Amino acid sequence: MEERIPDLRRRLETGELAPEARLEAALERIAAGEDRIESFFALAPPAARRRAAALSEKRRRGEALGALYGIPAAVKDNIAVAGLPMTAGSRMLEGFLPPDDAVVTERLLAADAVIVGKANLDEFAMGGSTETSAYRTTKNPWHPDRVPGGSSGGSAAAVAAREVWYAIGTDSGGSIRQPASFTGIVGFKPTYGRIPRTGVVAFASSFDTVGVLARTVEEAAIVYDALHGFHPSDTTSLPRDREPVAPTLGRDVRGLKVAVPTFWLVGLHPDVRARTEEALRVLEGLGAIVEPVDMPHLAYAEAAYTILTMGEAASNLARFDGLRYGRRFSDARDLAALYAETRARGFGREVKRRVLLGTYFLSAGRYEDMYVRAQKVRTLIRRDFERVFADYDLVAGPTVPTPAFPLSERLSDPVAMYQSDRLTSPANLAGLPAVSVPAGFSAEGLPIGLQLVGDVAEDALVLQAAYAYQAATEHHRRRPAL
Repeated sequence: MEERIPDLRRRLETGELAPEARLEAALERIAAGEDRIESFFALAPPAARRRAAALSEKRRRGEALGALYGIPAAVKDNIAVAGLPMTAGSRMLEGFLPPDDAVVTERLLAADAVIVGKANLDEFAMGGSTETSAYRTTKNPWHPDRVPGGSSGGSAAAVAAREVWYAIGTDSGGSIRQPASFTGIVGFKPTYGRIPRTGVVAFASSFDTVGVLARTVEEAAIVYDALHGFHPSDTTSLPRDREPVAPTLGRDVRGLKVAVPTFWLVGLHPDVRARTEEALRVLEGLGAIVEPVDMPHLAYAEAAYTILTMGEAASNLARFDGLRYGRRFSDARDLAALYAETRARGFGREVKRRVLLGTYFLSAGRYEDMYVRAQKVRTLIRRDFERVFADYDLVAGPTVPTPAFPLSERLSDPVAMYQSDRLTSPANLAGLPAVSVPAGFSAEGLPIGLQLVGDVAEDALVLQAAYAYQAATEHHRRRPAL
């Protein structure tokens, strides 16, 4: 499972290795570790085996093979895969089988990927630890008593545990980058609108972004190239050509100007600060110009993010009432009683908390004072980034203020849980591309990530810089002892 995607792809294309053999090895790996890690909500060995066999036949017919030919992958369980369950980690969608693939799934299959199953997540992608899932609690492969992060914790754990080569996740405020940091892998969130969201369960529609979790920057770029590009079904899809990024990796970053917000270096775990400073010195050693900058409105990012996403969540989840959408938990003839029981039993505590607070923020008495004010703060944060990108190429800093925290530690303290996103949410507020790349380990052996953020549509530059950093370090070569 240490073989890189390009090397594995070549072996599969030449026939040295068959997709069926590669799939069976992945399934064996999953079977050996799932009782400890619980990365997956649902596995689909029969469907995956049929898919692998069909791909072998495709090669025998001499047809062109996709960039992800025969390579096993996981898909977060808020993304539709026809014929596989899609619960979004909630009892509200228990038993639902989507009739169609999401656009991102269609593109995976068009690239000849093999989907082995659906990865666990926080319920409706609301959480930072994958502990709010209604079905299971995913553990961190490095230390099973620690969280893997969230909400894409199942996707991250599956990649970190070498169960699959890559996984697809979603990122609304750090839900790809934070678990990538916690599990020692690469997590890439593209520019908002780069990958279509059609077929993805909505949490906060103006924030939600589909992205990639992989072991290396090169592999993340290969998968990203298979997924990004305009699609008419998504009104937020960027109308740009699908220019490949992977071939541009390896460019010299000498002279690149990197800004480090001073606010991002405040209140960090000592090991996170030390690894971040070391990582910035590596960038300087590669010829980048690294300088501190003041971005005054970043201090308000987490508050604005919380208010806005909760408001959007309350609106998006209003449809789940047991009549229009969602499982009905009551036979009550009274409409109010049916709504109340369905939502009481269908939604978990964190989802209820966010829907209630979001409804409050959108109420007549608080809308102007809180929701509109948060939108104004969002604009100020965008302007902070615009001002910095007028003089700099990238913004850099730690991905998360701490290493992975113990299971259950923050479940009863939602404010502490939300603080895990305080360094990642600004990129979502501004719709910017961002990546977390392994940057070392804490004294306890827990992974720590470096975050790089680029200007709108500068996805290639972000990945090029991350690739250069990873090529100069060895952190990504370590793996958990499972």
